[in-house]
Amino acid sequence: MPLKSRLGQNFLRDARAAERIVAALGPIEGSTVVEIGPGRGAITRSLAAKAGQVIAVELDHELAATLRDQYPSERVAVIEQDVLQFDFAEAAKEAGERLRVVGNLPYYITSPILLKLAASHAAIEAAVLMVQREVADRVTAAPGSRDYGVLTVTVQMYGPVEPLFTLPPAAFSPPPEVHSTVFRWRFAPRFAELGVEEDGFLSFVRQVFAQKRKTLANNLRAAGIDTETAAAAMQRAGIDSLARAEAASIELLTALWQALRTDRPAA
Repeated sequence: MPLKSRLGQNFLRDARAAERIVAALGPIEGSTVVEIGPGRGAITRSLAAKAGQVIAVELDHELAATLRDQYPSERVAVIEQDVLQFDFAEAAKEAGERLRVVGNLPYYITSPILLKLAASHAAIEAAVLMVQREVADRVTAAPGSRDYGVLTVTVQMYGPVEPLFTLPPAAFSPPPEVHSTVFRWRFAPRFAELGVEEDGFLSFVRQVFAQKRKTLANNLRAAGIDTETAAAAMQRAGIDSLARAEAASIELLTALWQALRTDRPAA
């Protein structure tokens, strides 16, 4: 079957890695698992043997047809659809439980898929995802590292993440030019815990990371917050006046958002 480069098709061929990915989901007997981009079915094979129900969401028509032939069982449902259009909430409702999600994410739409999963957090218990190593480094980064940024804070506000293992290009066919890392994401949003409003805080995060090479204070000014207000809010939040956003933990960023709301209710 010819590859479609526009779909970012690099198929996992390491059977041991597929088993490790499925094992990272935890016990799935009786559970419903959504697989994003099953491709040639390397992970699907292990899921079909263990999960109560597998929903394989595949955009490629030919691959979807092949998977249906390989897995005629009612326990494996192959959905030919763009995962960005997939209704996780409806799938969870039909399953009667929160979903597990697994997938080898196409490099070219990794961030949109992560945001889609975040938006569907109420329907998802946990996800084990394989992405380009550089993206995993950003998602799992700690404050103070050069990888820490908007994607880090956004993902981690929806629950803890942990890197699991990294695979070389040779684990795929055709081999990509980069390594891939598998990470686990447990969905437990922190907005209520930290006292922030979801959309407003995430918009604020995009503003403070707008220009990473500038200080947090400069990014606040660029967002329309006057110098005096920004300085006072940073002091109340316990953030150094010369700090960059990448040095501020999620807890400090939420404290800053709250301090700014005190002075500027519309911020």
